[in-house]
Amino acid sequence: MTGETPRGTSLLLYAAHALDHMFLLIFATAVVPIAADFGFDRWEDLMPYSVGAFMLFGFGSLPSGRLGDLWGRRHMMLIFYFGMGASALLVAVTQGRWQLACALTLLGAFSSIYHPVGIPMLVRNARRPGLAIGINGLAGNLGVALAAVTTGLLVKYAGWRAAFALPGLVAIGCGVVFAFVAPREAQPPARGDRSGHTHDPRTVARVLLVMTVAAISSSLLFNFTTNGNGQLLRERFAGVVEDPALLGLMLAGVYVIASFAQVVVGLLIDRYPLKYLYVGIVALQVPLFVAAAAASGWTLFALQILFMVAVFGAIPFTDAMIVRYVDDRMRSRVSGIRLAVSFGVSSAAVWALGPVVKTAGWGTLLTAMAGIACVTLAAVALLPRPAPQVSAAPR
Repeated sequence: MTGETPRGTSLLLYAAHALDHMFLLIFATAVVPIAADFGFDRWEDLMPYSVGAFMLFGFGSLPSGRLGDLWGRRHMMLIFYFGMGASALLVAVTQGRWQLACALTLLGAFSSIYHPVGIPMLVRNARRPGLAIGINGLAGNLGVALAAVTTGLLVKYAGWRAAFALPGLVAIGCGVVFAFVAPREAQPPARGDRSGHTHDPRTVARVLLVMTVAAISSSLLFNFTTNGNGQLLRERFAGVVEDPALLGLMLAGVYVIASFAQVVVGLLIDRYPLKYLYVGIVALQVPLFVAAAAASGWTLFALQILFMVAVFGAIPFTDAMIVRYVDDRMRSRVSGIRLAVSFGVSSAAVWALGPVVKTAGWGTLLTAMAGIACVTLAAVALLPRPAPQVSAAPR
């Protein structure tokens, strides 16, 4: 496959990103009724059973990226669609906590395919890679919003099992369409031509180190917020809004508004120095988390929108750095290594979320998140100084 990714394939890759994030957050959104169904008194006690999904989401990126480069990205995306759909249907029929944990872990394994495979497939030979990454980020976070609204509605009217089963069928349907629409690859990406990158090896090593450290801290914030926002909203709106479907719509609104930050950031990445943009967005996270620690009601809701804008707005930068500094022949493998480290480590956030909130409360967690944002800021400050004239990454 040569040239830019065809429009139809791009649209399906955007949809895949939405599904990827949606599936991983259905459980966090529906955890209260699932906990009640399985005999738990508190939702916090069930959260650790989902940690396997997020560990595999991270560590599975390593073999997924390798297979994407050496075997083919189209093949891997087909496995993604059908595997995600089948494992979601499996979650829907579980009858106990350990069956649930195993099915969620399998879901996490298939979900690990998208980021190291789908994104390099999307940006290959793109004329405006920042914009493509931004739109893809928007799609992914709309999937987060979709998890909030559809799960809330399905749980209310059809039960939590339908919240997994219906999206599972949608994923399988998308896989069928992708099989017909996506052009076949003439050869695996690893056997293709060089993409023209001539950066100094020491510069590339420095960027990859900074990118990995920043990705770990950013992924911690992403997991804490996206897995905890629903319960944070429910607790801080007690006595104001109680209906779970309405709370789901409110949370979806937070994610929809915040998601558009990625498109704006993507446009800016194609035009302005990446380092200065990244520093500016991460710097906003610190005061917003500190303010949210003591807020409640509608003030909390406004701050939640703002800190999610800052969290989502930081997401495109790691992919943009890979596009700018890494040859296409090995992008899936580099992405896989980065994701395995960052998502694997940050899966601890999912395990710790319930116990930390149960023992210390949301105020302590949000304050700690401000400290994590400071780590991201320190790492990003070490990026190489940009050249006087910055243009889109060479293709």
